[in-house]
Amino acid sequence: MTYKTILLVVGVSQFDDDLRAAADLCAMEGAHLSVLASKIATLPPMGDLAAISAAWIDSRDSDMEQLRQAVREAREILGRAGISFDLVGRYSETTRLGQDVGERARYADVSLIGTSLGVDELLRRGVIEGALFYSARPVLLASDLGSATLQPKNILLAWNSTIESARAAREALDMMRNAEGVNLVLVDPRTKNGEEPGADVAAYLARHGVKVTVDRLPSAGRAVEEVLAKHARDTSADLIVIGAYGHSRIRERVFGGVTKAMIDAPAMPVLMVR
Repeated sequence: MTYKTILLVVGVSQFDDDLRAAADLCAMEGAHLSVLASKIATLPPMGDLAAISAAWIDSRDSDMEQLRQAVREAREILGRAGISFDLVGRYSETTRLGQDVGERARYADVSLIGTSLGVDELLRRGVIEGALFYSARPVLLASDLGSATLQPKNILLAWNSTIESARAAREALDMMRNAEGVNLVLVDPRTKNGEEPGADVAAYLARHGVKVTVDRLPSAGRAVEEVLAKHARDTSADLIVIGAYGHSRIRERVFGGVTKAMIDAPAMPVLMVR
C-alpha cells in the first residue's frame, strides 16, 4: 500500500532521535507525520483524600506541564524538518490509554514505535497494545527507528496459518511485491498447515507478483522467536512481518509467547498486525 500518513507515538522525554528518524522516513515516502506525545496520568492516592488531594493535584499539574513542554520541543524539531506534520499531546488515564492511541492510529497507515517509549515500560506496552487492538492498523517496532524502512529489500514473513498471520500477509502485500525476495517461514509446521505446509499461501503471494521462497524450519528446542530472528539475519532480511497476539494478552503476559518476545526485544524492525 502507499503510506500517506504515518503515526509516531512518543513519551515526554528522550524522543529526539525517534522524531528525526520518523521525519526522515516520511520525507522518503512523501508522507504526512502525525505525532502523539503521550503520558499516563498520575493515579489518585488511596487513603485520606482530604489530606493528600492537594499533593495529587500538584503532581498532575506537573505532569501536564511536562507534556506541554514535550509538545513544544517536538514542534520545534519538526518545524525544522521541512515535512507535513501534526502534533498533539494526550494525558491519558491508564484505562483509556489504549483507546486514545487506537483512535489516533485509525487515521494513519502505520504506527511507529521507537526507543523513546522504553523509559516507561507501562506506557510502551499500553501504546503498542492500543495500536494493535484498537486501530485495525499495523504497528512497526524497531529498537532503532533509523534502521526502519517501508521499502524493504528482503522480508521474512512468519506464517502459522492463523487469521493474524493472514492479515499480516495481506497488509504487507505491496511491500512484499516490491521486495527483492520474501522468505515465508514456518517453524515446526503441523498437519493443519496442509500436506505441503506453506504452499497455499506461497501460491497466493506468487499470483500477486511476490518472489517468495518457503522455508520450513525445525525449532530444535529453541523458542520460535529465536528461530525467526536467526533466519532473518541469515537471509539478510530488512523486516520481519508477523501476526500479533494469536493467543490472548493475558496468556502472553503470563506464559510468554512470540508476540511478547518480539515486543520486548525486536531483533530488527518488525511489522505486526492484529
